[in-house]
Amino acid sequence: MNKVVLVGRLTRDPEVRYSQGDSSTAVARYTVAVDRRFKRDNEPTADFIPCVVFGRSAEFAEKYFRQGMRVSVSGRIQTGSYTNKDGVRVYTTDIIVEEQEFAESRAESEANRGSGSFQYSAPSQAPAPSIDAGDGFMNIPDGIDEELPFN
Repeated sequence: MNKVVLVGRLTRDPEVRYSQGDSSTAVARYTVAVDRRFKRDNEPTADFIPCVVFGRSAEFAEKYFRQGMRVSVSGRIQTGSYTNKDGVRVYTTDIIVEEQEFAESRAESEANRGSGSFQYSAPSQAPAPSIDAGDGFMNIPDGIDEELPFN
């Protein structure tokens, strides 16, 4: 099975192009910086993973994803190769994204983007939803709307 799940920050805004032909398809490319668990020389390290997403998901990425935003993606690894203009064989490894989503609230994303930092900030301490024993539905606390990454 070829399955990858990544959580990290976008290194730049997604770059979107459209395929040629009668039914052009959006193709978005972005890179996710994923922190490594262990540090090298007491300095944090990260892997920079290139991702490719197609169709409506690519258009979503173009519209909503921004540099520094924490995202979660899942998909599959795809390897390939090509010969560059100098005649040198270049090997590639990309994640073909099948699912992508926000991995932080809008407020956290804006705070991190404004600081110019890619460091993770602790999630806000909003009260957790509780289940009402009477009808089985969750009681949503006031002010939770600010925590949602969309309106």
